[in-house]
Amino acid sequence: MKKKIIRITIIIIALILLFPIPLRYKDGGTVKYQAVLYSITDYHAFRGVDGYDTGIEIKILGITVYENTTFGQ
Repeated sequence: MKKKIIRITIIIIALILLFPIPLRYKDGGTVKYQAVLYSITDYHAFRGVDGYDTGIEIKILGITVYENTTFGQ
């Protein structure tokens, strides 16, 4: 019985740490998926009359592991 409670507790903690919450910014369509252990940002931001930024950024434990952003017109 005690092992079952420990397993359920571990599963609940893992879900809390890994389940992302989408945050939508009002800059043209940027969406950030934020979890406790990682975050993924999908950029699509307008930059005035010059164009817009697009790309993706992935962070694990606050460290950027992948970033691919471009400036388009």
